[in-house]
Amino acid sequence: MLGWVGMHRGRRELGLAVVGMMMLGIGLLPPELAGQRGDGAPNRGAADRGPADRGAAVLEDTLSTELTSPPAGEATAIMPISRLQGEITLDGIPDEVAWQAIEPLPVVQFWPEFGAEMTQRTEIRVAFDDEYFYAAGRFYDDPDGIRGNSLLRDQWNGDDAFDIIIDSFNDDATALKFTTTPLGILLDQEIRNDAQGGTGVPPINGDWNTFWDAETHQTDEGWFAEIRIPLSSLAFSVNDDQAIMGLIAARYIARKDEKHIFPAIEPNWDMADFKPSLARDVVLTDIQEQKPLWVTPYAVVGLAQTRNPDLQPVRAPGTEIPTEAGFDLKYGLSSNLTLDLTVNTDFAQAEADALQVNLDRFSLFVPEKRQFFQERSSTFEFNFGEEGRLFHSRRIGLTPDGQAQRIWGGARVAGRIGSWDVGGLAMQVAGIGSNPGTNDGVIRLSRSFQGGATVGGMLTSRIRTQGRAAFSVGVDGQVPLGRELITLQFGQTRNDGAGGFSALERSSARALVERRNLDGFGYTIDALYSGGGFNPELGFQRRRDFTRLNTRFSYGWRPEGSSRVARYRFYGVTRAFRRNQDGALETGLVRGQFVVNLRGGNYFNLTLNGSHEDVAEEFPLPGGTVPAGTYRGLDMFTAFGLSQARAVSGSVWVWAGQAFDGWRVSATVEPNWTVSRHLDLGLLAQVHRIWFPERDQEVVADQMSLRIRTALNAKLSAEAFVQYSRAGNAMATNVRVRYRFAEGRDLFIVLNEARDLDDRFGLDSAILGRSDQRLLIKYSHAFSP
Repeated sequence: MLGWVGMHRGRRELGLAVVGMMMLGIGLLPPELAGQRGDGAPNRGAADRGPADRGAAVLEDTLSTELTSPPAGEATAIMPISRLQGEITLDGIPDEVAWQAIEPLPVVQFWPEFGAEMTQRTEIRVAFDDEYFYAAGRFYDDPDGIRGNSLLRDQWNGDDAFDIIIDSFNDDATALKFTTTPLGILLDQEIRNDAQGGTGVPPINGDWNTFWDAETHQTDEGWFAEIRIPLSSLAFSVNDDQAIMGLIAARYIARKDEKHIFPAIEPNWDMADFKPSLARDVVLTDIQEQKPLWVTPYAVVGLAQTRNPDLQPVRAPGTEIPTEAGFDLKYGLSSNLTLDLTVNTDFAQAEADALQVNLDRFSLFVPEKRQFFQERSSTFEFNFGEEGRLFHSRRIGLTPDGQAQRIWGGARVAGRIGSWDVGGLAMQVAGIGSNPGTNDGVIRLSRSFQGGATVGGMLTSRIRTQGRAAFSVGVDGQVPLGRELITLQFGQTRNDGAGGFSALERSSARALVERRNLDGFGYTIDALYSGGGFNPELGFQRRRDFTRLNTRFSYGWRPEGSSRVARYRFYGVTRAFRRNQDGALETGLVRGQFVVNLRGGNYFNLTLNGSHEDVAEEFPLPGGTVPAGTYRGLDMFTAFGLSQARAVSGSVWVWAGQAFDGWRVSATVEPNWTVSRHLDLGLLAQVHRIWFPERDQEVVADQMSLRIRTALNAKLSAEAFVQYSRAGNAMATNVRVRYRFAEGRDLFIVLNEARDLDDRFGLDSAILGRSDQRLLIKYSHAFSP
């Protein structure tokens, strides 16, 4: 944070303000001076979550149906959680006297028929002691029908499942989800924004991980599970030795697509079984604040070879032996405020980015995969829908073309002070090539009010080593009015060297009103202005200098009786982007969509689009160009998907019609085969073709990726991800082997290879082209001093 004050002249006052906000975040100032493919077990809240939304997500816009929170129901007394009266052994057999003394939760059938008689007996118990939150499940069943399909951490492949969802802040917006299966694997996820979409990010972050344990056991009676979550892995407030949280507990029976749940949540809203706002308030009494201290040192050694024919002799690859060491430190400033420090941060084990092809003139979004930025990442969100973000952590430590920059170190504070969600981040990044080093910082504050209203603000800063600085500031708020939700956002940027813009041109403003019902009528009206000088250097923008108005009207209904159809839905969508510079309609869209969701998770949809595109400047495509001009056209999209609960699942979609002054056909086949609990195969084959007959051009942008996941047991696993892009004529391979000695103690062996297949010399380009090969071994060991 010192860099924010001292590295840039003329910014002293702003630097001091940022330091003051940071002091508030870490508790040095009293809060009153300031005035918060998921791969998890399935959600059946709307009968159509999961594959249906994934199938539609291939379009440029999100066609998912995440809903705003329903109105608060009748007040329910806070339920006390029992303290364990005796010792238990975490072995997956909850038969100790201490467990038997606790009453099971009153679970009900959530899906497929809410409140109907459950086909299998389910008992779920929860408890706590001074160090842990515990959950035990007795899931009686036919042993031949129990589904345990995967041994991979964070990978759900149609397994039976046991979910514990804890809204530890009790803010009705965020929660932590812990899932285990009959094979005892661990799946942990962060739920954000009350499990609703429309913010430009998925409502569930499947890349989040924390410390916890689970053990399971199977007998002729069924399967049984015990979950143990350190209280230090939860962030919560303690008042008068009490902590109030929200709780949802559930069991999923995969072969029947049946879910049992506590509390008695009705499936009237999408992802209702994941919504913190619908959780039962529970209280842990006689509990003390948790201030954990975890230190995680790491070491990396490896071998790297790079070949760049532009800089090196053709047959002389450069070789190096990379060695790195560093550590992360996690310290609980209070039970609900955590400080993370990192020194010489390394992301050797991070999942490889998926290759993407751009068939339009606007920027592509690449999600964050690095673990350091995942925890409580929802605290740092400030998103103008899908068009942009005031902050995107991927901009830290990576150049615009994706090269990794060394992160010397940094600090992050995340948690809650009173009614305020607090987030602070500062990172020092080294320069590489023509990209200078930077000091990057973010402050995020958000306050919740009774009734669901929120108000907040964000400040970001990037200061380069040569002194040039860029700042962004934003304020936002939400107000629920019955079933309507009103969202207002405003942001502004100030970047040195980018003068000539007025205050309005350096701003972005959004107003959103929505009522999204699964059954009956719903609507969304979304207006956004983004000026030509609005440029959040730590954020993301899909396009610039525009005014947008989106509308979506929907109607859904469920057939009566024993129909195989779970729900019908119809959508009418309009979209208009106007250039601020000349007022021209840059992009227009009129859409009609019909979606049929079948019981069991299968789905089908049909979409018809009428489009308008005004291209101000010619832009290139792989194998062709699109000249400046105005284009109108019609196209059709259709998709069919099989539930992920099947051993063979996946989706098929086809998009065909007019594209600019030509014709486009895009098709995707995405099968997944769970061969056994030890092996899972996934294929993604995409065909993208655009023909421009008048110019005798053909765009060929096919892509293919193969993902192989295998596990010997819950500790030893391996994953291979091989990708090929015909448009970029490139291939990328990522192989990761992981051995988990214990939670927080991991050995990784990682092989990364990126290869340019362009034949630039008339020789064997696969051998002589541009390439980067790295073999790395990393060990990290978390411990509490």
